[in-house]
Amino acid sequence: MNLGPVMIDVAGLRVAADEKERLRHPLVGGVILFARNYESPAQLRALTDELRTLREPRLLIAVDHEGGRVQRFRDGFTRIPPMRAIGQCRGGDARQAAAFARAAGTIIAAELQAHGIDFTFAPVVDVDFGSSSVIGDRAFSDTPDAVAELAGAFIEGLSAGGMAAVAKHFPGHGYARADSHFEIPVDERALGEIEASDLVPYRTLIGKGLGGVMPAHVVYPKVDARAAGFSPVWLKTILRGRLGFRGMIFSDDLSMEAAGAAGGIVERARAALDAGCDMVLLCNAPESVDRLLNGLGAAWLAPGLAEDMRGRRLLQAPSTHGAYPAAVDLLRSAVPDAART
Repeated sequence: MNLGPVMIDVAGLRVAADEKERLRHPLVGGVILFARNYESPAQLRALTDELRTLREPRLLIAVDHEGGRVQRFRDGFTRIPPMRAIGQCRGGDARQAAAFARAAGTIIAAELQAHGIDFTFAPVVDVDFGSSSVIGDRAFSDTPDAVAELAGAFIEGLSAGGMAAVAKHFPGHGYARADSHFEIPVDERALGEIEASDLVPYRTLIGKGLGGVMPAHVVYPKVDARAAGFSPVWLKTILRGRLGFRGMIFSDDLSMEAAGAAGGIVERARAALDAGCDMVLLCNAPESVDRLLNGLGAAWLAPGLAEDMRGRRLLQAPSTHGAYPAAVDLLRSAVPDAART
């Protein structure tokens, strides 16, 4: 039996009976966790243990855990600085900044996998044009080459801990002002301008074996009237075709306001899957999940893609990852307050 192409969430610290039924649905293939699902390290391990035993093959378990303001688990976890803080170190010593980025990836992989998480939706590889409040300090830098270099080092850290990376938000969310959680951002630049800036990190990282990509709920009207996550031009022609990406494409959350232009929840999921997404996310909307599972029809996730996203070192103490203690010390030396546990 294959996993399905839908990733959903759960409400609390344990899995409720109705949630178990949803998670066992053939269309479901993964679960994303939030801060509300975390109370303590022991509780999180119990939750992921429960999730892994619900079905076979087991569900993919993911989280948004980038650092800075987007870090779901805090007490008992190393506090990771925003990526901008790491990028700012590059002005003094580019190699040292890359070492800090690599350390952040190593720490995240070790700590998440020790608690049963397969992967995080990170890193953000958007270029910071100073206009997007939703991106802001989540971006490494305002220059494409620096983003590529530091994101590459971050991914090396994840990989050393046995964790795949998911770069976001393709092709780039750093230029558009609007927050896609609440409205539809529009980026009026031509494709050539986007290729010369925002796509630079993707070219670099795809060549190094990037595991996943999450497209933006942003419309680039000079390329396609559809938002990138619903656009076969962006996902099939450009990402798969021109850039040669062979990993897994995840939609951004279909419950976000910017996804509404694609129609109702079933229409949104179909549009994303038809455009080239392999897995669609639907969060914080259990009634919409039921409508989607009842209305989508038969669909499945390619088994090889799912296996490539699975964590490689589950449920080991972080200290068993050889580079972990040194990574914590190194990151603390860079941003002392940010690296406190």
